[in-house]
Amino acid sequence: MSTPTQPQQPPRIEEIELAVKENSAVPAQRESRDAAYWAPKVDRLVVDPDKAAMGFNVAGRRITGPQQGFGKLWQRTYTAPLRPTVVPQQLISDWKANFGSFWPKGNRFGGALIAPGEVAPIAINAGAGFKLSTGVLVLYADPESFTFMTPEGHMFGAWITFSSFVENETTVMRIQVLMRTSDPMFELAWPIVKFKEDRFWRQTMRNVAAHFGITGLVIDEKLVCIDSSRQWKNWRNIWHNMAIRSVLHMLTAPVRLVRRSLHH
Repeated sequence: MSTPTQPQQPPRIEEIELAVKENSAVPAQRESRDAAYWAPKVDRLVVDPDKAAMGFNVAGRRITGPQQGFGKLWQRTYTAPLRPTVVPQQLISDWKANFGSFWPKGNRFGGALIAPGEVAPIAINAGAGFKLSTGVLVLYADPESFTFMTPEGHMFGAWITFSSFVENETTVMRIQVLMRTSDPMFELAWPIVKFKEDRFWRQTMRNVAAHFGITGLVIDEKLVCIDSSRQWKNWRNIWHNMAIRSVLHMLTAPVRLVRRSLHH
């Protein structure tokens, strides 16, 4: 009989607060974890020049966690059992290697690899051919889990952890999000955002399972409100709102095109 491995626990909210105070992506308690799995100290995010056009809402931004968000603090957990022959390490390895291809169609993940410190621009399908531009920092990555942290302007101030573990001799796949909406606009739209996010991650998990030949995936979802208060001190986050800036970027595209033609 195999011995169940312990589920990877996402970083605690206290660690987030300490990390931000230290101006570092790595929590202060990093001595108790393997530092090689954590991203190095980050001030402002840098985007690969080849992805500058896609990462216009990411380059130069600071990273934000739940403590820098605006809305209520939520923990959202999606869990699904897989067949025992799927080993957690293999699941995470394949998930990292094919991360963007597991996303629902119409969305684009611009990361080259899932490794600590990597910055990945993201294009989210908002419908009618319109894309919202944002990104993530790979905050943590080990053989059985990896965690993203969001930049300023993202719809959430969040830590998003993808993990796999063995429970009752069954391999389990899990996505866990600790988050607040980033500003008053996204908080107002929370019911719509929640619906779209739930659908997004369900389809992602089905795509991961299909990669291993598994269909009819049963996904358990839990939504827990950890703190019902809103952080009004962070209302100014709306300045970086990715939806507003994506619209402005689209509207000013002709101006940029003219400028480029004048410089050639």
